[in-house]
Amino acid sequence: MIKSQKDFFSGLMFALVGGGFAWGATSYTVGTGARMGPGYFPLLLGVCLAVLGAFIMFYSFVEHTKDGDKVGKFAWKPIVFVLGANVAFGILLGGLPRFGVPSMGLILAIYALVIIASKAGDTFSLKEALILATILSVGSYLAFIMLLKLQMPVWPTFITG
Repeated sequence: MIKSQKDFFSGLMFALVGGGFAWGATSYTVGTGARMGPGYFPLLLGVCLAVLGAFIMFYSFVEHTKDGDKVGKFAWKPIVFVLGANVAFGILLGGLPRFGVPSMGLILAIYALVIIASKAGDTFSLKEALILATILSVGSYLAFIMLLKLQMPVWPTFITG
């Protein structure tokens, strides 16, 4: 009998996602530990995630909780805002050339990501979101553009030419 629904369903989710990644990685060349192929890391990560899920599911059968740790109602607001923030980031970073939407660059994409995702919580502070977005923008610029020399738009295309 399941003694903790939360643990059971979270373990099931881990096991299914991990199994899906491991299964998907088998279509790539896996290679060996010494000569890793493109499927090696996703396969290993998927298997580890599936095993972790199995342990969590097992734990849900033996853990004694006060009220059985029932699964509550589904939290739609955080899902919509977090997924929407990631979609907005992708669109703003790369644009949608097929629809004539230009790239807005890394900096504006990070600001949009942080502000939209910040709306997912119970409280929202524009000041805190702007501070976090500034720190992430500077850090991302230093890490990806300056140190790693990645080629991506930093500013909107209509500003840079």
